[in-house]
Amino acid sequence: MFEYLEPEANDNQETNSLPLPPRSGAVNKGINPEKVRHLLFGSLAGIDRTIKILHALGYADPNNWSDPIPAPPSVDGATTARLLSGVVGAASPEGMPWMVILTRTVLIE
Repeated sequence: MFEYLEPEANDNQETNSLPLPPRSGAVNKGINPEKVRHLLFGSLAGIDRTIKILHALGYADPNNWSDPIPAPPSVDGATTARLLSGVVGAASPEGMPWMVILTRTVLIE
């Protein structure tokens, strides 16, 4: 649904990227990689804007997010509503919120 283009190699854009794990494959003592999963719930416009903000901050590449899917209904119907409480326009016109997922590896000290 969302399409983002990679910057050209010759753009010479300086980014505020986070530190990456060592390329040698060795894990420093006291630093452990851990996978975390980010879920965004909301309207397609809200999700798109959030992805662009996280990209501008150098945290996540837009192409690494999943395609938008309808948010699954919870067993009691309240979990999704609780997640979206206070979010203006969080649901699509049909009343169904959307979600995207990103899995990142972070270093835990």
